[in-house]
Amino acid sequence: MVLLAGLGSLAGAVVVLVLTFLGGDRNRADVTQALAALRSPGPAESVAPRDRPLGERLGALGQHLGRIGGALTPAAAIARLQRQLDYAGNPAGWPVQRVVPLKGIGLAAGAVAGGLSGLLFGGAEGALFGTLPGAAAGFLLPDLLVYNLGLKRQQELLLSLPDVLDTLVISVEAGLGFDAAMAQVAQHGKGPMAREMVRVLREMQIGAARGQALRALAARTTVAELRTFVTAVVQSGDLGVPIAGVLREHAREMRLRRRQRAEELAQKVPIKILFPVLFCLFPSLFVVILGPGVLQIMDAFAP
Repeated sequence: MVLLAGLGSLAGAVVVLVLTFLGGDRNRADVTQALAALRSPGPAESVAPRDRPLGERLGALGQHLGRIGGALTPAAAIARLQRQLDYAGNPAGWPVQRVVPLKGIGLAAGAVAGGLSGLLFGGAEGALFGTLPGAAAGFLLPDLLVYNLGLKRQQELLLSLPDVLDTLVISVEAGLGFDAAMAQVAQHGKGPMAREMVRVLREMQIGAARGQALRALAARTTVAELRTFVTAVVQSGDLGVPIAGVLREHAREMRLRRRQRAEELAQKVPIKILFPVLFCLFPSLFVVILGPGVLQIMDAFAP
């Protein structure tokens, strides 16, 4: 009986093993098919119109103009545009692959607008002279827009940096680590500085070292104070210096610089208001004060 039970158990184990391999192969086949279905592009109707490339939404003409924009934009200009997009915070839905074709569309639109304006005001010669500046303006318009977005965002980073440093100092002195302090800023802060902290933390979660993530943050900004802060934090981590003292010193320096910038702007106000006063206010005063006297003199010397 024991021998028969052992043989039955062995046969059952063999059957279970075979079924397991067959089921595993079938499951792997199902997983492979699912992954292939995910990788394969779906029908065009399933993609939202706003998520499609701009050239595809404009049809064949937009695709041709996009290729023209890519052909007229050298690799160095594309790299510079990508750097400006990094300064602007990489706006959602506008990667460099979408901005470069937009330059070609702007080229055509600017040429048409400039030609029509020149034709309206100067005839055929005006149309000829208006087409080239219009085309150049339309081609460079996306670069100018991205550059303007970058300037505004970097100014916001500069203005919010002292408050972020104060938050980091309070969190670290309360007993949190530097990573947990950055998480507090990312969770409770607002503005581009909080979003930069979120990006730094996500880069660290996927395996990047803290120094590498912070150096990437410094490469995405033109604010000298933020770069100095990143350098000090990285060096303090490398040398083993307590981070609390470094943060406290930089927070004090950032508050001092913010007060100095406010005083500098206040000192510039009289110079800025001088020209509106000279060219707008003084002529009106002269008319009111000297006008009656001039009229009386004209009446006195009238024949």
